[in-house]
Amino acid sequence: MKSDRAVHARHNERVTLGLICAIEPERAHLGRELVGARSETVAHARFDTGRLDGHDVVLVGAGMGKVNAAVVATLLADRFGCRAVVFSGVAGGLDPALEIGDIVISDRAIQHDAGVIDDDRLEHYQAGHVPFINPTELLGYVVDPLLRDRVRRRLAGLTLPPLSRAAGGTDAPPQITYGTVLTGDQFLHCETTRDRLHGELGGSAVDMEGGAVAQVCASFGIPWLLIRALSDLAGRDSRFDFAAFVDEVAAGSATILRRLLPVL
Repeated sequence: MKSDRAVHARHNERVTLGLICAIEPERAHLGRELVGARSETVAHARFDTGRLDGHDVVLVGAGMGKVNAAVVATLLADRFGCRAVVFSGVAGGLDPALEIGDIVISDRAIQHDAGVIDDDRLEHYQAGHVPFINPTELLGYVVDPLLRDRVRRRLAGLTLPPLSRAAGGTDAPPQITYGTVLTGDQFLHCETTRDRLHGELGGSAVDMEGGAVAQVCASFGIPWLLIRALSDLAGRDSRFDFAAFVDEVAAGSATILRRLLPVL
């Protein structure tokens, strides 16, 4: 049987991969490695087309939030003809077993702020749907199983270097885990909400963009993947943790992305 690299090498040479980051510290780790970059500005964002580790890519900083992410994901799919889209960057941790610096790779993405409000409580429902108008049994978007399997094989046995103490690290290397990424247009700074989201939806990490990218890619019928390094634990100290740790933690997400390029 041919290796993952052999199977996908020809495809990678022909078609571009879309890479999205939300903020500059995330984008910079990839942007400075881009070879032969050509830039153009569309809507609110700069799209850099070039080669990363020998692969044709379009790199864009989306800005924060679901609308910004949806705009650039749509442009990557339609204007730039990308065959797949990957979001790389930082997120808040929801799973109490995870620590700052750990990596969450999406199996699934759910927009946790979408649903129906009844009796002052949000009942989660698929974004773009309402139970009594256009009902669906779906909740969230699932990563393409073939892509998921290639990713897991490619990362098997990989060990990341420990974060520095200044970035909240310990002597242990960051974990690489797979799970549900929750998305909403809020920066989560509340332990009660963190615990509720983890309990109700099984989220491992929370971000402000990934679920929108998944929804756009599903509309275009192209694969997508979220790679999220935990810069904070979404509790009462999250905004301080984020500011202190974002740059070094984002490097871990970029490292994972570059490792995965041959199989995306």
